[in-house]
Amino acid sequence: SLDRAARAEREARTRAERRRARLRYEAEVASAVASGARQLLAHVEVSLVRAEQERTAAEAAKGERERELAVERDRGRGLKGELDKLTDSVHRGEVLGAEKRLRIEQLETKALEELGVEPAGLVSEYGPDQLVPPSPAAEGEELPEDPEHPRNRPKAYLRTEQEKRLRSAERAYQQLGKVNPLALEEFSALEERHKFLSEQLEDLKKTRADLLQVIKEVDERVEQVFTEAYRDTAREFEGVFSRLFPGGEGRLVLTDPDNMLATGVDVEARPPGKKVKRLSLLSGGERSLTAVALLVAIFKARPSPFYVMDEVEAA
Repeated sequence: SLDRAARAEREARTRAERRRARLRYEAEVASAVASGARQLLAHVEVSLVRAEQERTAAEAAKGERERELAVERDRGRGLKGELDKLTDSVHRGEVLGAEKRLRIEQLETKALEELGVEPAGLVSEYGPDQLVPPSPAAEGEELPEDPEHPRNRPKAYLRTEQEKRLRSAERAYQQLGKVNPLALEEFSALEERHKFLSEQLEDLKKTRADLLQVIKEVDERVEQVFTEAYRDTAREFEGVFSRLFPGGEGRLVLTDPDNMLATGVDVEARPPGKKVKRLSLLSGGERSLTAVALLVAIFKARPSPFYVMDEVEAA
């Protein structure tokens, strides 16, 4: 019978050692998974910030290019109208100069051969006695709505005024400078880049949401398992402690019940005849029996072939 008891004890120890090894391995795996998830989440958050910055910069550049293109188009349309009118004015000036140089006879020949217009008709339509139509609105100028407003009415022809308009238009044309012929290509490239960054950002957001869901599920599972184990162990501890210390009271208390993932567990023990509950105020034997009560409570709450414990000798 002693041999059988010894053999049974050895087998129990072997099973307990295996159980402790498996629990230690599972704890290491859970710790590695949680650490990897936190690192990946941090990397994803950095990537999201970087992608958002690049997207903001691309949108700002795109908006700037669009504004520049709009300004250049408006300016080009306005200058084209001005150029058309100025071209007509220069042409009329050349005709009038030719009339003066070649006199009436040469002007009639020129009008008939080159313009196909009778001199009388040319003078009646473009002569200095004709009113000058109002010029189109300049950039940023709003024309009065009243058609009888002086700005909207034809004016008498004044040579000095028309020459002044011509010089002003020439200066404005020179100040315009060169138009960027690659503006449309640059806009297309920026638009494609913006689309690519937007797709990358959506992928990162989806990945982040998936990771947060995984972390949430792991935390919920850990919290559920710990809560169930704590409740069962606390219940068994009270029963075992009362048997080891008849008339005494012992219980397990959470240090932070509102945060089951970070809480600690305190052991309160009050042997019969004593009012203290802190383990440090108990005798060595009382602390040892309290530790035995906790171990037995764990064994009863979660039976297992073996357990993994740290610094058991500290009890």
